[in-house]
Amino acid sequence: MKRLFCVLVSFFFNFWAMAQQDSIRLNVKLNDDQKSISVEQTLVYHNPHQKSINQIKLLNWVSAYQKRKTPLLKRKIEDRKSDLYFAKDDQLGKLESLQYSYNNNFSEILNTKQENIFIPLSESLKPGESITINLKYQIKLPDARFTGYGINTNHILLKYFFLVPETFEDENQSNSFYRDTEETANAGSFWKVNFEIPENWKIYSNLPQNNEFQFEGKSVNDPEFQISREIYPDFSLNIDGQNVKVDLGYQPTEYQRQILNSVLTNNLTFIKSKTGNLPEKLFITDKFMKKEEFIGIDDIKFWKFKFQMFTDYEKTDLDYFSTISKKVMDEYFVIDKTKDHWLKNGLKSYLEIQYLKQNYPNHKLIGNLADNANIFGIKPLKIFHASKLKLNERYGLAYHYIYTQNLDQKIDTPFYELSNFNTTAISQFETGSLLNYISEYQGTDSFDTFLKQYFSSNYQNKIAGNDFLKALENQSQGKSVFLKQMMAEKHRINFNLKNFDNEKENYLVNIHKNNNQIIPLKIETETKASEKTTYWKDGNDRKKDTISVPSNQVDKIVLNDDYIFPETNFRDNYIYTKGIFSNMKKIRFKLIKDIQNPEYNEIFITPRLTFNAYDKVLFGMNFKNQGIFDQKFDYSVTPYYSSGTGKLTGSAGLGYSILPPDSFFRSWNFGVSGSYFHYDNDLAYKKFGASTSLNFNKNPRSAIGRSLYFSYNYYERELSPIRILNNEYEKYNLWNVGYAYSDNRLIHEKYISTNIQWMEDFQKISAEAFYRWEFAKNKKISFRWFAGYFVKNETKNNLFNYGISRVSNYSFSYGLLGQSATSGILSQQFILAEGGFKSLFNTSVNQFITSVNVDSHLWKWFNLYADGGVYKNKNHAAKFIWDSGIKVKVVPDFLEVYFPIASSLGFEPSFKDYGYRIRYTLVLNLGALINNLRRGVF
Repeated sequence: MKRLFCVLVSFFFNFWAMAQQDSIRLNVKLNDDQKSISVEQTLVYHNPHQKSINQIKLLNWVSAYQKRKTPLLKRKIEDRKSDLYFAKDDQLGKLESLQYSYNNNFSEILNTKQENIFIPLSESLKPGESITINLKYQIKLPDARFTGYGINTNHILLKYFFLVPETFEDENQSNSFYRDTEETANAGSFWKVNFEIPENWKIYSNLPQNNEFQFEGKSVNDPEFQISREIYPDFSLNIDGQNVKVDLGYQPTEYQRQILNSVLTNNLTFIKSKTGNLPEKLFITDKFMKKEEFIGIDDIKFWKFKFQMFTDYEKTDLDYFSTISKKVMDEYFVIDKTKDHWLKNGLKSYLEIQYLKQNYPNHKLIGNLADNANIFGIKPLKIFHASKLKLNERYGLAYHYIYTQNLDQKIDTPFYELSNFNTTAISQFETGSLLNYISEYQGTDSFDTFLKQYFSSNYQNKIAGNDFLKALENQSQGKSVFLKQMMAEKHRINFNLKNFDNEKENYLVNIHKNNNQIIPLKIETETKASEKTTYWKDGNDRKKDTISVPSNQVDKIVLNDDYIFPETNFRDNYIYTKGIFSNMKKIRFKLIKDIQNPEYNEIFITPRLTFNAYDKVLFGMNFKNQGIFDQKFDYSVTPYYSSGTGKLTGSAGLGYSILPPDSFFRSWNFGVSGSYFHYDNDLAYKKFGASTSLNFNKNPRSAIGRSLYFSYNYYERELSPIRILNNEYEKYNLWNVGYAYSDNRLIHEKYISTNIQWMEDFQKISAEAFYRWEFAKNKKISFRWFAGYFVKNETKNNLFNYGISRVSNYSFSYGLLGQSATSGILSQQFILAEGGFKSLFNTSVNQFITSVNVDSHLWKWFNLYADGGVYKNKNHAAKFIWDSGIKVKVVPDFLEVYFPIASSLGFEPSFKDYGYRIRYTLVLNLGALINNLRRGVF
């Protein structure tokens, strides 16, 4: 009787819960144009709030696909994708009409362009009460090139297009916007959808399928429907007695078709062993696959060369495991993906880490590339530390890289605010690493048992990230309590393996910590035979602590090896117990820049080759302590042999950066430097400088940067007899203070800078503004304005004058190949600075100048340019000058050629020396080129 009573209570509870569930019933017709759909919808809506409401909010996210200031468009521009901005009207999506009715009330919504539509109610809807609303509307579908959803060549993918209530709507019914971040629109509702489509079309969905045209079931994730002319493969699998169906929404390669049955079975069997159960159906679209596949294992292709990092089987296995893991997480429970994105992403990465441990324990970060990159029998990549890193270390490395830029973000940052790199490095990799750390600490079996219990009790339910952390804290008896604090801050935790003391048969290891957080520690001892023993020490709030480990044949002691915990500095986690480096770090010289090996104090040696007209070809070696990852303290020494003079030249510098996690500035940099080169035939210069710059804090998704800088430089030049007669400067000092603002976003690119410069004989102030507008796809026009004014000018000659068409470069800061060239091809090098004129006006300015430079796309590689300005020299009247011509963009902003046409000088092609009037820009700075190409990555 008692058992019957419990069953009845359970039945009525579940019935009541179902009754509180929203239901959405749709009749969807694909119209004859195959670019729009007609929808008849019945919505049963329950008021989820703690108060009565007078309106119902419906998400109309198809209206995000517009060429106006929608959050979707803004995000695409931030990602440096301009397709939506330049789309034609017939490629955009919109809600074309909307009628609704309820309780014999009929009306129409006229403003259908808003992403949030509010349907007014004639009577207040009390908490928990429901209302049935009938909707009739038509949707113009967008082109799929923008987000992957909409109209593609052979299929139509529908997601986020139907009018639905928001699952995680707040009490104020605030507006919510679509950003293409796989946010949660409507999940946890009951859906029933009937389709009417043309013959020979087929429908696929993540909802259970009743028949060829009908789908019905609870949506744990937002429903998606793919209408296609193609027939895609599906796999019916038996996973330890459970039937699971995997439907693909794309055509895999022929090789993948042959192995996918086995691969998917292995993937799902492993996932089930960790989670305890699996969804009955998984639907994977091409968009989802590309977004969730395993990162960093693709073949490297360069020109006609191809280097394979992983075998085809390994790539397929890892790609599908990564994708299937995330899909399983998506179908397990309902979360607010904007707020708690880290939960599913972190669990996905945790599963990846465990899968790699079991199936790829010895695979390297770059796979087989070090072996496959064979040049004349030599394998050059073998010398790099990167070739020795394990594949599993990628999770800690990714976070450590973004930390060294001080561009990391808090794990609980709303997903749409994360930079592109941080969506992987923070939301996925860092969270997964922390879960793996807890798993290793408390025991993998214990942690997996917790996951199985948690998934089982919350299957297809709404959960919050904090609930998961509380459950984990309870299960681990408080050992995971530090996770919650780490989720909410840009942590700067560092453990320092200071030294050890001999204590009979043990080593007493002294460890320092830079805060009071209670975090467990992983210690490993290693013998010369590479035999490792692991010890765990419970966390405490002491900054100084010790741990005793057996000393038997121990050669090395390591703290948190393999980047297992996200520390700020791994270089103080290693100690040797024997030899001259006992209690010290070994020094190692490495050829060419590499990922730093934290076990050593490394000095990277890189060959350098450069050129200028006076030193000729310069052969050099660069010695620096900084590898791929930035360091707070860095030094660089580059001696050169000058083939033109037979002398040693070179440069050196050292710097230190302050990188606070939360401040008004992102970095405060200090540096000193010196250089010695030749600026004319047999004439050298020395330059010594000190500088500091303050880079203000920025939104990591933003392209805006702001900085203040101050510098002092001392110059000493060798002078020829003629230069001495011309009363040129042998020694001088320069002081600079300035401010720079940059915004290198797509479409509207802006730069503004101001500078004050002075020495004993002059004081001058200048300002520069630059604006570049992409007025059509890949077609741009730019405007530059410059103004310079001497507050005081008592100089002996024109060395410090403003340049009109040539810069003086007295600060040796521009990359001029011919520093003192007045004729020949080297003198034709152009630097866009100061006046910025391309025609050769053989004069300079000692009082004031203002100029405007315009550059506009003409055709393919060809641009039109025009410059105009006014300048004034002492004791002379102000003069207006102008020029115009054609620019050829070989490599935009790096290699460009200017052909002057008409100017204040006349029609220049008619001049006999026209060939010498052609100008060119040449920027030999690989780092600047790489930074230009990677914009939008972070």
